Amino acid sequence: MDKKIQRNFLWIALLVLGTIWILARHNRTIPYQIDNGLIFGTVYKVTYQYDDDLKEEIEAALKRFDGSLSPFNDTATITRVNHNEDFVPDSFFINVFRRSIEISKETDGAFDITVAPLANAWGFGFKKRTFPDSTMIDSLQEITGYAKVKLSAEGKVIKQDPRIMLSCSAIAKGYAVDVIAQLLEQKGIRNFMVDIGGEIVVRGENPKKELWRIGINKPIDDSLSVNQELQTVLSITNIGMATSGNYRNYYYKDGKKYAHTIDPRTGYPVQHNILSATVIARDCMSADAYATAFMVMGLKEAEQFANAHPDIDACFIYSDENGKLQTFLTKGMEKYVNK
Repeated sequence: MDKKIQRNFLWIALLVLGTIWILARHNRTIPYQIDNGLIFGTVYKVTYQYDDDLKEEIEAALKRFDGSLSPFNDTATITRVNHNEDFVPDSFFINVFRRSIEISKETDGAFDITVAPLANAWGFGFKKRTFPDSTMIDSLQEITGYAKVKLSAEGKVIKQDPRIMLSCSAIAKGYAVDVIAQLLEQKGIRNFMVDIGGEIVVRGENPKKELWRIGINKPIDDSLSVNQELQTVLSITNIGMATSGNYRNYYYKDGKKYAHTIDPRTGYPVQHNILSATVIARDCMSADAYATAFMVMGLKEAEQFANAHPDIDACFIYSDENGKLQTFLTKGMEKYVNK
C-alpha cells in the first residue's frame, strides 16, 4: 500500500477513534458524590455531580469559616472582636457583619447580631447564667442594639460600649452554605445540594434528574431532634433556603415555656403562635437571617413583611386558637409545594 494512502488511512482512523472517544465522554453519566460530616456542632451533607470527591476541599473551607465566625473557637475572628482586640477582620466576618446590619435595618431590629448577652442571660447562648429579672434585662439592653456597632473605613469593628458582644449564629450557618456552593460553582459543577444543619442551597437537578425535594419538619416539641415527621415538602432549585423554629431549643420554668428566640427589641423570649419559619431567597445567608427575624416578629408582622418583599418567599407554620397546626404560604412559595 502506498505510504501516502497509509498515512491518510491512519489519520482517518485516529479521527474516527477520537470522535468516538469525545462522544463517549459527552454521553457518559457523571456520578454524584455525597460527602457528610460534622461542623459548627451540627451535621453537613453535600451532594454534587462531579468526577472527583471534593471532601478535603469542602472541609478545609469549612475549617477556615469556623476560624472566622464560630463563637466556640477561642481564636476565631468573632471571639477576638468580642475581646475588643484591635485588628481588621477577615472577609468572612466582614461580609456577614455588613449583611447583618442591612437586614437589621430592614426588619427594624427584629434581627440583631448584638443579642448575645440577652441570649446568654436566658440560657441559650454560649454562656450559662441564672434566670434574669427585669433589672438585669434593662441593664443588658444598654449593651445591645445593632445601631451601637459599625465598621470603620478600614474595616475594624467600632463599638459604642466595649461590653457589646456579637453572635452570628442566626446568619453564619447560612453563609457557610453559600461559601460551599460558591466553591462547587467555581469547579463548574451545575447540579448540587449543600445542607448544613437544615440550611440549604440547591442548583440544577438531583440524581433522579428532578428538582430537589426538601421536607419541612412538623414543628412539634422535639428537644432531642428525633422527630422526622414532615409538615410539607418543597420541590426547588437554584435558591437558598433556611428554617428557624422554637420547637427544639426551649425549656420550662414555673410551668411556662421559654423558647430560644429572643426579641432584641424587648429583651425577652418571644411568645408567639408561630412555630417555624422557612424562607427561600437568592442566597442562604439572607434566608437564614430573615427566618430568625420572622420568628421574632410573630405571624402577622412576618406575613406583612414577606408579602411586601417579592425577593423572598416564606412558609410559616403556626398553632391556631384550637392548638392545631396551620400553614401560611406567600404567593411565591405556593409554586414550590409538592402537590
